[in-house]
Amino acid sequence: MTRYRIIVAFAFVLLSCGTPDGNITPALNSITPEDLLGHIKTLSSDEFEGRAPGGKGEELTVAYLIEQFQRMGLKPGNPDSSFIQEVPLLGFTTRTTASYVAGGKRKNLKPLEDYVAVSRRFTPTVSVKNSDIVFVGYGVVAPEYGWDDYKDVDVRGKTILMLINDPPVPDPSDPGRLDPKMFKGNAMTYYGRWTYKYEIASQKGAAAAIIIHETGPAGYPFEVVSGSWGTENFDIGSPNRGPLQRVAIEAWVTTDVARELFSSAGKNFDDLKKEALKPGFRPVMLNARMTFHARTTMREVLSKNVLALLEGSDPVLKDQYVIYTAHWDHLGKDETRAGDQIFNGALDNASGTAGMLEIAEAFTKLPSPPKRSVLFLAVTAEEQGLLGAKYYAENPLYPLAKTLANINIDGMNQWGRTRDIVVVGSGNTTLENILQSEAAAQGRVLKDDPEPEKGYFYRSDHFEFAKKGVPALYTDSGTEYIGKPEGYGEQKREEYTTNDYHKPSDEIKPDWDLTGAVEDFRLLFRVGHRVATDQSWPEWKPGTEFRAVREEMMKGK
Repeated sequence: MTRYRIIVAFAFVLLSCGTPDGNITPALNSITPEDLLGHIKTLSSDEFEGRAPGGKGEELTVAYLIEQFQRMGLKPGNPDSSFIQEVPLLGFTTRTTASYVAGGKRKNLKPLEDYVAVSRRFTPTVSVKNSDIVFVGYGVVAPEYGWDDYKDVDVRGKTILMLINDPPVPDPSDPGRLDPKMFKGNAMTYYGRWTYKYEIASQKGAAAAIIIHETGPAGYPFEVVSGSWGTENFDIGSPNRGPLQRVAIEAWVTTDVARELFSSAGKNFDDLKKEALKPGFRPVMLNARMTFHARTTMREVLSKNVLALLEGSDPVLKDQYVIYTAHWDHLGKDETRAGDQIFNGALDNASGTAGMLEIAEAFTKLPSPPKRSVLFLAVTAEEQGLLGAKYYAENPLYPLAKTLANINIDGMNQWGRTRDIVVVGSGNTTLENILQSEAAAQGRVLKDDPEPEKGYFYRSDHFEFAKKGVPALYTDSGTEYIGKPEGYGEQKREEYTTNDYHKPSDEIKPDWDLTGAVEDFRLLFRVGHRVATDQSWPEWKPGTEFRAVREEMMKGK
């Protein structure tokens, strides 16, 4: 009898304390395929007009998000007692003409077909006339790699032409592989991002900066660029914010146009591309001149980040935060298109926003909130350059020094359950250790990004938090699909990128199977719950470029 009482007492202690799984099971079970699909159907409906900032789509999206947060019983995320953080944006639409003269012949380029261009100088008209064209390789200045594509060549007032991504430098001991000591080998660095290339062009005083688009290295076809840049674009600020700081024209051209230009100028594109892989490469003056004329119309837009807060249960630790992010915006509606004009963005990123809503509701199903507070932040204008996340990171409503982690959701797995989950930018933070532990509880494993050369770590909202030193986690769909043949995941990923990414066809598909998405979102819930509960703080791992920023920040905490 005594032994029986001891066993019963021990069982009672276990039940009253609650095992981690037992404590959170109702929360996990609240994340369902049906609820996910319901949110996605609403957010990606034609009524929401592609969720572009500054119009009907934004109004409907913001209202829907606030309604959902209120229904869950979450508190307003802004300390001013609202669910809104206003983000001042400048909307601008640029219409351009472009031509070049090479070999004595003029070539007029077709907008959106041969090239796309904008001006971020925010003046009604901008012209670049008969500007000498200089090929600057990959357009990279990286002292830590002993790399300078500009050398001592003065490109002020000139049009620079550059290749996309980092220089893919071959490994001297194995030319079939990339040198892991140069630009992280296969993994893209920030030097490979198009944003960096225009930034360095502005610093160098170029009149125009043109990136040569190549589908393989870019990770998307040229139609993605033209679809994204061919309509209204946005930036943070107003028409009065230092317009001369930016290169006058930022442009992309197709590979075919670049080849023809090089040939007309008496150069071989492939030969110069090979030369650009050498550290000793020097800019090459082409016997060609470029002309752009741009007309820009502008409007000021007060866009909105939407925030909701689950206040922590610990009276001291509730002033520390875990932030989930997902961007609510997409590309809107293009009335100049024939046929379907609405970029519904079902996967990108109605799905991620739906996932964040489901995770937020799951937190409200806990018996009691975690010790720390959890902020759910739906950001605007990600498609325009991570602008909503950037604005929050530069104007945080809660101290970043007290923000333990950012968990970002951009897209979801729509094709069923996987044995793995992909970490984008793997090896960066100890958040991956927590992810690995919680994935193991699901019987799953972590995998590195299968396409590190495409630089996905720099292409979503978590990057703005990382730049400020906040440990960030960004996952992607797994690659090993249960019950599917080998290569199925790669095939579906390629189909989406080619057929639907940043196109009106990004809509809910009949073959969607959200069981895998549910498992992923339950996993991200578990990670955030751990961070909001555990004693230790996540950290950047040694050797990461963001560790020093965090350490400096924490000195003054």
